[in-house]
Amino acid sequence: MNNIQITDMAGAYIEHSMVITNFVGIVGSQLKNSMCRVFPDNVQYTWWFGDEKKTVIPDASINCQIRSRRGNTFVNAPQFVMEVLSDSTEKYDRTEKKDIYCKEEINEYWIVDWPKRQVEIYTLDYDENQEPRYVLFKTITEANKDELKILHFPHVKIDFDELFDTEW
Repeated sequence: MNNIQITDMAGAYIEHSMVITNFVGIVGSQLKNSMCRVFPDNVQYTWWFGDEKKTVIPDASINCQIRSRRGNTFVNAPQFVMEVLSDSTEKYDRTEKKDIYCKEEINEYWIVDWPKRQVEIYTLDYDENQEPRYVLFKTITEANKDELKILHFPHVKIDFDELFDTEW
């Protein structure tokens, strides 16, 4: 029998949502004529690990196999996932969710801390036993903001200040 856990998450700060919206807008327009699409936090991914079913809803993802879905649930792994930290999800984003993404061998994982204006870029690697693991490739801040890029989509240009534009 599968145990489904429903968690009531506190509403995110508007800035949290604005960073997601900014990312989807910036990347979406650049992927328009490709086989890949960027999705905000309204799609989910479901995978099986043995007898255990795991469903996650990333804040943003890039998926190039968009036909592998059932309704709003993808059954394949995206190529890129981004999580924007909030007080209620930071631990989950940095531990269990990160482990799930790693096991699914998602090439690139970003953890975005909007109050600090910081992006941690993790890339998939393999240990000596060929087990997947994430390696911190680079942390992007105001000091090195010109280095912000999606490693596995090098043609996509992302402006740091535009990503973190939460003024209204």
